[in-house]
Amino acid sequence: MRLVIDCFKLVKGKGKSIGIYNLAKTLAGHLAESNRNGEHCEEIIVLGNEYNRKDFDIPGIRFVKMKGNPLNKVYCMIWELFLVPGQARKYGADRILFPRGYRPAFYRGKDTVIIHDLIPFFYDKYFPGVLNRVENAYIMSRLKASMKHADRIVTISEFSRQEVDAMCPGSGKRVRVIYNGVNAIADMGGENSLRPEEPYLHAVTSGLPHKNAAGILKTYDAYFRQAAAPLRLVLVGVESVERVCLENGIRISPEAAQAVICYRYIESAEEMHSLLAGARAFLFLSLIEGFGFPPVEAMQLGVPVICSNRTALPEVVGDAGLLTDPEDIAGTVECINRLVSDEELREELIRKGYENVKRFDWDSRTSQYWEVLAQ
Repeated sequence: MRLVIDCFKLVKGKGKSIGIYNLAKTLAGHLAESNRNGEHCEEIIVLGNEYNRKDFDIPGIRFVKMKGNPLNKVYCMIWELFLVPGQARKYGADRILFPRGYRPAFYRGKDTVIIHDLIPFFYDKYFPGVLNRVENAYIMSRLKASMKHADRIVTISEFSRQEVDAMCPGSGKRVRVIYNGVNAIADMGGENSLRPEEPYLHAVTSGLPHKNAAGILKTYDAYFRQAAAPLRLVLVGVESVERVCLENGIRISPEAAQAVICYRYIESAEEMHSLLAGARAFLFLSLIEGFGFPPVEAMQLGVPVICSNRTALPEVVGDAGLLTDPEDIAGTVECINRLVSDEELREELIRKGYENVKRFDWDSRTSQYWEVLAQ
């Protein structure tokens, strides 16, 4: 078998697909490593671009730089709709893997698409107008077509599998749930100027509504008002409390706002992990996730987790974190108080977190992918 992986549209730091980029990079690396002696296929070919060569041009992979600009949306549409089949024939593909979930319009060979989530449909229903309507309509139509016609579908959670089945009834035999693999991370120690000197809570969000930055701030405000000695909050993913409040039409007390430290983006992975590792508790209140890496990363670093009970997150967190309704402010504040004050509970969740992370090792993920790709 000759396996082709379509990574042409993947550019790190561009668009909204950093998680997909990282998954594609890591998966390609593990597939190549496990195929060093040709146990699984004759050749692995990555169709890439000038921006991602450094991540995909690795031992065990034949990297082919495609013509065209992956940052040009019109060209990318032409690429994924019409150009991929020609490249598949050119390089003798027996199967193509599409990490972004979009297969060509007229491809008739064997292919596998990875469906990470159906968040575009969530926005169309609950937040119309937040995303570009034309672009989101195109994405939804492409996802539907890919799910309908793909030879094999990989989803990253049981929740996503159920969504695929609801969207494409009868697709069950073609769908395989393979949880994301989690890369090993560790707090490297040393000084980190981002860490507050005093104990703090940590949360990750973004400006997109489903990441629920407004809910995090409203919850923190309620916690701050009733706590005798409230911990500070380090919030990563937004540039300021003021901007979140303005964009979402909410207000929090000036005192609580002063206790929040915002970082729009942390470029250094070491600093990001060090900041997370120093937290008293990690808060993740997303409204929808196809998987949800941040809670698992917190568990790797020995930080107890308070997590949304929505969509795929209960699958990922299990009993290794405190699950809460992200819109139940009082209930979430109670979870924060428990983790801040109950040392026995903290130690129990830290222990369970370390065990939970083991479910997402890459060796088993890689074997499952080879099983699907060989079908």
